[in-house]
Amino acid sequence: MPKPKTRSIPKPETYSMPKTSVVPPYRVILHNDDVTPMDFVADTLVRFFISDRHHAIEIMMRAHNDGMAIVAFMPLEYAESKVQGAHAHARANGYPLTFSVERAD
Repeated sequence: MPKPKTRSIPKPETYSMPKTSVVPPYRVILHNDDVTPMDFVADTLVRFFISDRHHAIEIMMRAHNDGMAIVAFMPLEYAESKVQGAHAHARANGYPLTFSVERAD
């Protein structure tokens, strides 16, 4: 009886996933002030950070009651850009509305 022909199966190539570094999150914080109208604060939150007005109002009220509130978590460069835009918008309208960025460790 003839031997069946055999052939070797080539070893599949292996790929390793590139290592990605995890960007540490930063938090954007809204600080309460006694000058900026609440409607302006809520509108600014919606314009720069939060798409849902109801959520923006909740954050605004938390800052009003507690002195500050966390608005969002995001990469540093994005957070700084958003805060810079929100500050420019507030100053252009004559308000001292203030946000800060800090590492979320």
